[in-house]
Amino acid sequence: MPNPASPFLPLLILLLLAVGVAAAILIISGVILPKLKPNHPDPEKLSAYECGVPEVQPGARHRYSVQFYLTAMLFILFDMEAAILLPWAVQYKTHPATFGVMLAFFATLLVGFVYAWGKGAFEWEK
Repeated sequence: MPNPASPFLPLLILLLLAVGVAAAILIISGVILPKLKPNHPDPEKLSAYECGVPEVQPGARHRYSVQFYLTAMLFILFDMEAAILLPWAVQYKTHPATFGVMLAFFATLLVGFVYAWGKGAFEWEK
């Protein structure tokens, strides 16, 4: 029998409440959903929807240009730079020894930048 003054009693009550709510949601949705959703899916609802533009080429075998992937790589490259540079700049005054680590990080970014430049990622029209 648990001690009423136990510090884990509120945690046990919260756990039981969470499991009870999750079970209730699953049971209620299992009872109500088959009545609301018919078993005949509409082909219009199953079709892909992208910003109101109908799909040009059906199927998943559509070929994309390499330029699309290079643009995505550049976005990730510069997004990571911004995501790491801002917290580092905020804490730089209290931890100036991290300057060398940031130089190594920028060197790695520079290698990616030079690679993208060499592949012609910045030449949008060829």
